[in-house]
Amino acid sequence: MLRVRGAVSLTFALAALAGAGFGQRYTSPPANAGVKIAGKQIGVEYYAPSMHGRRIMGELVPFGQVWCPGANIATGLTTEADLQIGTLKLPKGAWSIWAIPGEKEWTLVINKQTGQNHLDYDSAEDFGRTKMTVTMLSAPVETFRIALTANGGTKGTLSLIWETTEASIPFTVLQ
Repeated sequence: MLRVRGAVSLTFALAALAGAGFGQRYTSPPANAGVKIAGKQIGVEYYAPSMHGRRIMGELVPFGQVWCPGANIATGLTTEADLQIGTLKLPKGAWSIWAIPGEKEWTLVINKQTGQNHLDYDSAEDFGRTKMTVTMLSAPVETFRIALTANGGTKGTLSLIWETTEASIPFTVLQ
């Protein structure tokens, strides 16, 4: 039986029951992805959280709600060229990216604000939204990852990968 006295003791007791040791803190390290397509650099900067035994999609990341893919600071997208990303014609510059995950369909949200906290989403600053393709992975991915890949010529793909889900969207560098 667990006996607890005082608020501090309760905090540590609850942490112990949850499997977190004294002073243990989950941190999300900085990460980035980049690709050069048609001579133009496209990059994403984000913080990469890990699963740490948690269920992610549908729980930590709720379905049907705007989510910042990553942690700490809003995920940033910079592009040296105008892009056609899904149904959006995105001018070159700096943006933040967000997503609305679903069990079978995701929406990518491009927002005009950059550098804000990952919980400070303002829909009034949205540039636009477009649908993503969702693929279920055969093995779980422990640490969240964003991938930018070149697909030949002026084409590329942006992918958000975590747990057993990959949400992706093609883009084209406009010239």
